Amino acid sequence: MSVFSTNGPQSDPTVQPVPASVVAQVDAADTTLSNPKRAVVSLGSNLGNRLETLQGAIDALEDTPGLRVKAVSPVYETEPWGVEPGTQPSYFNAVVVIRTTLPPSSLLERGQAIEEAFDRVRDERWGPRTIDVDILAYADVVSDDPQLTLPHPRAHERAFVLAPWYDVEPEAQVAGHGAVAELLARIGRGGVRTREDLELRLPE
Repeated sequence: MSVFSTNGPQSDPTVQPVPASVVAQVDAADTTLSNPKRAVVSLGSNLGNRLETLQGAIDALEDTPGLRVKAVSPVYETEPWGVEPGTQPSYFNAVVVIRTTLPPSSLLERGQAIEEAFDRVRDERWGPRTIDVDILAYADVVSDDPQLTLPHPRAHERAFVLAPWYDVEPEAQVAGHGAVAELLARIGRGGVRTREDLELRLPE
């Protein structure tokens, strides 16, 4: 089953217009790649200059050979997941759509390298971090590999993932779980809010 669906009914009242703060490139940019695959990446930061770190991660993705950043969601501010309220700073979260010729394993390695470049610390499972780079979906790949489960095993239950993902892929499907729009409507937007005063840019 395909992770993404691009043929949904255009008259569906649940599909909202793409937010003005979504930044996207035209498909013509894909001419720089040969047979690229579509992938969706989640970014999060709750330490240091969060906006600057998110932008740095986007720029680092774009600098990766065989990868083009196609769309960037609005910035969301969210409460930390899995910890007591008030024990950590809030997160800035965003979702990025990319096209890439890298296989999933190489994309994972690149995401981990970006985390290391921004001094990501992994001492605690739900600990604070300068940057978190997660692959949410890769083309139509469904995998139970413990190193990289696709689609992301918890994406369907996290508003801080689904809200920005919906902004950039309003008709997206999460394999085995359903439409992003329906999943987001089911769990709601509690604990997440759009930071309309902030914006991430596509790399030049």
